[in-house]
Amino acid sequence: MADVRSAHTHPQHREQPPARPEEGGGLPHDRLATAVPRSRAAAGREPADTRTPGITGGASDEPPARRGFVALDVGTARTRSVSSGGCAIADRPSAVVGRPSGVPGPVRPVRHGVVADPAAYLRLVRLVLLEARWSGAWPPERVLTGVPVAATPDDRRVVSAAVAEVAGCEATLVEGPLAAAVGAGLDVTGPRPCLLLDVGAGLVEAVVIDGGVITDAAVLQLSATTGTGLPFYALDGVVDMTAGLLRRLPGRLRSAGLVVTGGGARQERLLERLRAALRVPVGAAPEPEHATIRGLVSLCPQPAPAARTTARGR
Repeated sequence: MADVRSAHTHPQHREQPPARPEEGGGLPHDRLATAVPRSRAAAGREPADTRTPGITGGASDEPPARRGFVALDVGTARTRSVSSGGCAIADRPSAVVGRPSGVPGPVRPVRHGVVADPAAYLRLVRLVLLEARWSGAWPPERVLTGVPVAATPDDRRVVSAAVAEVAGCEATLVEGPLAAAVGAGLDVTGPRPCLLLDVGAGLVEAVVIDGGVITDAAVLQLSATTGTGLPFYALDGVVDMTAGLLRRLPGRLRSAGLVVTGGGARQERLLERLRAALRVPVGAAPEPEHATIRGLVSLCPQPAPAARTTARGR
């Protein structure tokens, strides 16, 4: 069953049964999504430049400068990545093949958005990041990766350690809903707070963003999900959780409405239930399943908001 928790600060993570991925239990071929849409950067509201700075044409005997970046979004069911030398989102299952015990079948190292199997997570990160070599963005200057609002300091250290071991650089951790808001085109540093609901395969997060940081949040962990979105029993939990968060906002700040991101934002029944219960405008972001990775790409060239979020979460 769904477990609803309010997260004014970072709550401790509770183990739940593994979430079933959005797609089948097998390992479909990796796929490339359409070219990354240009979303406005969090600072200055200008289009993010995803080109590797300092790289010019012509042969050179000098080694390439460490000026590239990689944006990495490892979710419960899907992993998305973009490097500064690439022009498309690499989208693959959040799984690696093989178990140390010899039991056949894929290993899914992430549950509810946080690392449940550190060894398998390291293998997944190595698989994804080493593919960035082909884009010319290796070795990267930095890697921005998303983490849940409720991720504990230990959860964050596991993510940072895996990135540092594979990429040889420090990871900048960005809370996933903040990145999703940037990727959805919200003015996260503007004078009015933003309300966002991120609906993933095993984790749902409702957040208030004010001044470029998450100031209030509520989290719903799912014990199961389906390829068509949230199971029926979880809809009430998501609506109640979001309504509770909305009630904590002053009335004058609710009129901007709610933006929904994540794969679950394509579930029209969820949007209808939210509109009926909240009585505020509710809409899904464009290509909502890619909002987080788009936001990470936008923050990579100007990671100041990400750095503030990382510092607050330690």
